Amino acid sequence: MPGKVTKAAAVLLGLGALAYTAWLLEVLVRTGLDPVRTYVSELAAADQPLGGLFRATDLAAGLLVLAGALAGLAATHRHGRWALGGWIALAVFGAATVADSRLPLSCAPTADPECAARETAGLVPATHLAHAVSSSLAMTGALAAMVALTVAARRYGHWRPLARTGPALVVLELAATAWTLAAVAAFEAGKGTWSLGAGQRLQVLLVAVWLAVLAGSLPRRRAR
Repeated sequence: MPGKVTKAAAVLLGLGALAYTAWLLEVLVRTGLDPVRTYVSELAAADQPLGGLFRATDLAAGLLVLAGALAGLAATHRHGRWALGGWIALAVFGAATVADSRLPLSCAPTADPECAARETAGLVPATHLAHAVSSSLAMTGALAAMVALTVAARRYGHWRPLARTGPALVVLELAATAWTLAAVAAFEAGKGTWSLGAGQRLQVLLVAVWLAVLAGSLPRRRAR
């Protein structure tokens, strides 16, 4: 039974990683948003033509990762505290991503000056603030999971692909997160976007890659 649960977790996380990269469709379809400057979440804004599609893929990604994390948690048993904490953090990421999809922005502040002005004046729906909170919680959960499960893979001698590549992905994710936070601060201070969109897209892409590596590692668990 633990083996079946682990395989189920791998499948769910792999599908979740795929759904979490749905924003790459902007390469193929016209969204009207500049990927170098705009938030990824603006693709799912209520006033965007493809907003419904991207909200649906965010919802699917969150539900799949949440289910995969819970399956991983059920199969953890004696894998240690790092693994336990990592699965819980990953579940938080999945749940917060689900919340994100249900709390879309009403407009795209980095692309629409009127939207940005309304947001600054506090004239946008409360979902803007709620979305900021859920997005922050999601990325905090993702970072915590990346660190904890990568440490678990190396310390406890299992999930060998993750043990090999996880540290590099964590370092890159931390760098992308620092870039994104600096760009957000610059935008909110009226100093431009500092390629906010590129930084955030790199940030979420690295999370998806890490999820895919984790999914591929689970069936290969080998105890030390």
